[in-house]
Amino acid sequence: MGSKQIAQETFDEAVQENITEFEMEPEEAVREAVLQFEAQGVDLSNIVKAVRPPASENGQRQKHQILLTLESLAGAVAEQDVAQLPQQLAALAAQCKEQLAFRCLAGRHGAYAAVLSACRLAAGHRELLLQGLAALAALLDGQPDLLDAAGRELLLQSLRERRGDAEVTLAGIRCVRHACLKHEHNRQAFVRGGVLPALTGAITGALARHGGAAELVRTAASALRVMTFDDDIRVPFGHAHDHAKMIVLENDGLRVLIEAAKAFRDNSAVLSELCATLSRLSVRNEFCQEIVDLGGLNFMVTLLADCMEHADVVKQVLSAIRALAGNDDVKDAIVDAGATELIVLAISHHLGNPQICEQGCAALCMLALRKPENCSVIMEGGGALAALQAMKAHPREVAVQKQACMLIRNLVSRSRELCGPILALGAEVLIAEARAAHRDCDDVARAALRDLGCQVELRELWTGQRGGLAQ
Repeated sequence: MGSKQIAQETFDEAVQENITEFEMEPEEAVREAVLQFEAQGVDLSNIVKAVRPPASENGQRQKHQILLTLESLAGAVAEQDVAQLPQQLAALAAQCKEQLAFRCLAGRHGAYAAVLSACRLAAGHRELLLQGLAALAALLDGQPDLLDAAGRELLLQSLRERRGDAEVTLAGIRCVRHACLKHEHNRQAFVRGGVLPALTGAITGALARHGGAAELVRTAASALRVMTFDDDIRVPFGHAHDHAKMIVLENDGLRVLIEAAKAFRDNSAVLSELCATLSRLSVRNEFCQEIVDLGGLNFMVTLLADCMEHADVVKQVLSAIRALAGNDDVKDAIVDAGATELIVLAISHHLGNPQICEQGCAALCMLALRKPENCSVIMEGGGALAALQAMKAHPREVAVQKQACMLIRNLVSRSRELCGPILALGAEVLIAEARAAHRDCDDVARAALRDLGCQVELRELWTGQRGGLAQ
């Protein structure tokens, strides 16, 4: 993707020039303009790649459809026409969902202020509020910077005052989630404003309604997970760890999520999100142990066995097991529960899926770390063979190669008797190939070869300093 950017008007003018000067058809003119700008390294992700309607008879330039919709919405807001607002909001939301470029164009022309004003006019009008929050969520997707303090307070107020209304709560949480992705300031402000109890309360409330709304539970769990992200490159240090602790210690997050998982054991989409969130919360030894004590580990092992055909569930369960295995005592509980055989089966069953291969190797790697007795169980269960098969299946996937190398190293570092059997499987060639193909694999591959007893040729790198070479 290019680093340069242009205005929508610049792109539109280039398209129009292609039509008038070079007599191109509209679709061809757009394609040619895209090629021209991309060849110059321009990022067009925020540009509407369509032909703007021709100028009117008086020569006035016409606007893209989403801007016409925005004008209608702004007019209805100015006149406080509550009857027309739902239709205008729905139209804007539909167009914003089509692509990021539409959202960016609307955002640059005052869409946020118009939608926020519409939401404020919705007092006492439930359907209007729903439409307003839906439009706000669509607009904020990929544009979290649009949200200000007034919008944040409106969302928190909606979640507090309408916590018994599942639809409004769901719409509000979608807005919160979009506003917090890649935006540390919004995350911290929402947490200070009390969003965490609102999110866990939404899940608990859904469960209390005899099974609850699956989409509400899934979205609330996703929003909780976003609060633990550290994905805003503009901020050197985020509060991801602090937020995870608050979710667990102050809001009983682990119990809430595990109870929700038990209630939705037949819904793969919900289970995937809940397991992903549990993985993000397993940041301390005591949290990992608490998940085991609450029955979360046994549930995950059963889930892995029952949902082996659901790739996304398998991936998230493996990720959660990998996180839990950060606790050395929990490692033993995982092995005792029979998870190693299921992890190997998951890798073999989904050998064509690089993410499952990566997470499966990573989970086995954690189970083997500092645990020679676990290494024997993994080896006997075919763990080393599965890892090497994953390396063969995904030679270009650096994450798979790296995790497999780390697993092999952990298996033999304290269990030298396993070197021979692993070498007999062809490990040396595969690890050497990974080292040659991927610079990021060099350290782990070299360590794996060294611990396997293979001859390792050290690479020499120029440091640019006197003395010359570094190994």
